[in-house]
Amino acid sequence: MLNLPMTFDNQYKTETCKPSGNIRGRKAPANQCNKENNSDCCKQGKLYPIYRCSPAVSGHTKAILTINSFAEGGDGGAPSECDNKYHPDNTPVVALSTGWYSGGSRCLNYINIYGNGNSVKAKVVDECDSTMGCDSDHDYQPPCDNNIVDASKAVWQALGVDEGSSDWGYMDIYWSDA
Repeated sequence: MLNLPMTFDNQYKTETCKPSGNIRGRKAPANQCNKENNSDCCKQGKLYPIYRCSPAVSGHTKAILTINSFAEGGDGGAPSECDNKYHPDNTPVVALSTGWYSGGSRCLNYINIYGNGNSVKAKVVDECDSTMGCDSDHDYQPPCDNNIVDASKAVWQALGVDEGSSDWGYMDIYWSDA
């Protein structure tokens, strides 16, 4: 867990973003769910919440950092939404939950990510879809939560997170527009 500075805790106001509904999980056809980076696959019949919103963005927006490969053949699936391109794992790029992605308004802009006592600047290239999932377009993975910054390995490495640590792949962070 990231240790939160007291000044930030006092400034941060939790805003509620409630689920917009649910989708029912469908089992992926054989070899259709890419489990790279410990990605989850939808479970048949399970209800997954969907979100059209995300918590309000501030100078230090609290989020969960997850890991994704934006490379061709990676667990990100299709080319990135913002530029219809794949991005190598050694490039600091991210996908933001639907509310933060804001219809692409942050596309190709940079955000600052703070975690593990370090910071890194990364380019927004994709949406971590909080409204859809469990289908071929989303690699039969569940919808993203509403507070996700889904990042390439380069972001994790720049933050100094060891691949063998318990934080690798899922970590509390802060982010802001650069």
